[in-house]
Amino acid sequence: MRNIASLSPADLTRNMLVRRVQDVFNDRVGGERPVVRSDNALYPRGSVIWRVHGDVTTMMIGGVSALLLQMLHPAALAGIWDHSSFRGDMLGRLRRTARFIALTTFGDRDDAQAAIARVAQVHMHVRGVLPDGTPYAASDPRLLAWVHVCEAVGFLDAWIAFGDPWMTRVDQDRYFAQTGQVARALGADPVPETRAQAEALMQDFRSELVLDERTRAVARMILTQPAQSIAMRPVQKTVMRAAVDILPDWAKAQHGFGRSRATRPLIRGGAYGIAHLLRWAFRQNGQSVSKEVLESFGGRTRART
Repeated sequence: MRNIASLSPADLTRNMLVRRVQDVFNDRVGGERPVVRSDNALYPRGSVIWRVHGDVTTMMIGGVSALLLQMLHPAALAGIWDHSSFRGDMLGRLRRTARFIALTTFGDRDDAQAAIARVAQVHMHVRGVLPDGTPYAASDPRLLAWVHVCEAVGFLDAWIAFGDPWMTRVDQDRYFAQTGQVARALGADPVPETRAQAEALMQDFRSELVLDERTRAVARMILTQPAQSIAMRPVQKTVMRAAVDILPDWAKAQHGFGRSRATRPLIRGGAYGIAHLLRWAFRQNGQSVSKEVLESFGGRTRART
């Protein structure tokens, strides 16, 4: 290992960025390490899902956007509010979700299936009654379908906005088909297989969505949570703004967010710049961003010049 005194300013910056980002997604105190990419994963190397889930910046943006969508469903919000440590340990909750996605996308098939079984078991014990007296259960297939479609749309839209604006509709459909494998294993139904089916499913749910004080409170909690370090403050602020920006217009309106047309170029430019910076850092570090992402992004960039 090179002595820190021998590192260039660029190397120091790169190492700091990689470390900070990895600390967000991995509980080092608890012994967690980044998931090792396996040739025996549920999906093959080079698959669309590897590209989409392999980009740090767009996954952060898409994950926050997905949460803002999910919480509009009273039962999804109740599961977090009543049965989760989310309010007291938001970072821990986000880490567990990120690790589940990493394991089921890149991890060994046996580890992925074990993770799915653990989550399904947890869901069996998450149930309750909404304020209006309606019973809910996290294992409900339709509720699982809502949670899934929000995640899939959030991750994909973030990837298109800040990773691959030229992504074909065919590849988008492939992404929904691939993510549906884990959703079905968890018990979700219906599970969209195409972009059109995903958009239709979201429209079908709209009459069930509600914005109340709990929704507003959780949204504020997410969007205003303090950064882990001073260095991460501008990154986190940009991620939060970008997550709101990529929401469907109807979801922005329901949350009461402005459409940000005047500030959109600044928001998107900032997020795009952070994505470039983190890809550079991980590329030079040789880890944690999939080869498929880097090659896809680099190839698209060369095609534009």
